[in-house]
Amino acid sequence: MENERRWYIVQTYSGFENSVKINLQRRIESMQMEDLLSQIVIPEEIQVERKPDGTQKEKMVKIFPGYVFVEMIVTDDSWFVVRNTPGVTGFLGSSGGGTKPVPLPPEEINPILKKCGLMEVPKIDVELGEKVRVTTGPFNGQVGTIDEIDAEKQELTVLVDMFGRKTPVELNFEDIEKI
Repeated sequence: MENERRWYIVQTYSGFENSVKINLQRRIESMQMEDLLSQIVIPEEIQVERKPDGTQKEKMVKIFPGYVFVEMIVTDDSWFVVRNTPGVTGFLGSSGGGTKPVPLPPEEINPILKKCGLMEVPKIDVELGEKVRVTTGPFNGQVGTIDEIDAEKQELTVLVDMFGRKTPVELNFEDIEKI
């Protein structure tokens, strides 16, 4: 678990995110640390701006100004390289004084990566009212009917028969199979 690749948030001066990314990529390359630091992401999204003359212009806008997301294995060396990159002011979730940063939990980073198009959103080929079999957890093997589908969160609500009543169970897309 210690040498696991996780996502961390690096704080920068606002407006310096791109230069921090470039500086960090150069440092990783020159110090041959590609095995410890794999991805550097500045989350951005397209916003449509309407001009006074009625025309529209698309522009990329940073979702989290002043932050750069880094996927890395934290060792003393990798931590030192990131911390001492020009423009980096520190790690989010690190209280300073030599304490290691806290990684982002998957439930927080995955929606950000999906929004930026860096993570594939699994498609599910089921419809409301369709019967499915639960494949994990306490309801494993039970058949239920799909009541709700939340594609954004990749969750669905399945009505499972329990003690003669339809009980709603919230599941992830990968926790069911079509019958």
